Amino acid sequence: MDARLQQRIQRYGWDRAAPVYQQAWQDQLAPAQRLLLEMAAPARGEAVLDVACGTGLVSLPAAQAVGPLGRVLGCDISGAMVEAAAEAATAAGLTQAEFRRVAGEALAFAPAEGGFDLALCSLGLMYMAEPEAALAAMARALKPGGRCAVLVWGEQRNCGWAELFPIVDRRVASEVCPLFFRLGSGDALQCSLEDAGFNRIAIRRLTCSLHFSDDREAVMAAFDGGAVALAVARFDQDTYAATATEYLESLAPWRNGEGYDVPGEFVVAVGTKPSNQTIEGGDYGQR
Repeated sequence: MDARLQQRIQRYGWDRAAPVYQQAWQDQLAPAQRLLLEMAAPARGEAVLDVACGTGLVSLPAAQAVGPLGRVLGCDISGAMVEAAAEAATAAGLTQAEFRRVAGEALAFAPAEGGFDLALCSLGLMYMAEPEAALAAMARALKPGGRCAVLVWGEQRNCGWAELFPIVDRRVASEVCPLFFRLGSGDALQCSLEDAGFNRIAIRRLTCSLHFSDDREAVMAAFDGGAVALAVARFDQDTYAATATEYLESLAPWRNGEGYDVPGEFVVAVGTKPSNQTIEGGDYGQR
């Protein structure tokens, strides 16, 4: 797919998902995002770049960790996500955090802003048409010796909700994340970080259950608060209901009373930019 078309699909889709994303996914993603921050270890006074920041689920804890003498720049392709993150930062009094709408692949660092000690990307690379370009942009944004920490979903076979994509695609071509599980397979994420110039790479896999309290919560998270929100918006009422029924049937093995405990796998990788690499120029582009 054309990269620009894929970016537009992602932008409009996440704009639509933004109102329910945090409610639908905050608890389910918390263990993996805690591991990401633990391995990334943002420190007092550091400058942090959060690519594909969403509603700030990682940006805000990072801002708390770096303190008022540090800074966090969150960027996301979705304007609605960026607005939600900025509002949350303001409500929490985190003046050291700012947010901009910009695609991860289009990010270019301006030397005048001083460079970053740490770049984060939590569950964003899978949605990008050119994830390697985003990793390269993150590398350019870092100071020599800076760290890059990335979280992606793991192997498709280890994610119990993975039938979502073919179920939706049977009704309407979603044209979203066709290679969603690629980076979580085998050593693909490590190889991508190495290709972007990072070394001293550490990888951890995390398996946990994604708990949904009932049918409604499971469907809302998958359909309205996630990657297929734009495609699902094209369904009429009957198609939505039939698709939801088929999706819930795919989750039946993990039914627990009225709810579900769906297996999910995540991969976290942290790498370091070699100290002999320099930062290339440019500005933060807008898309």
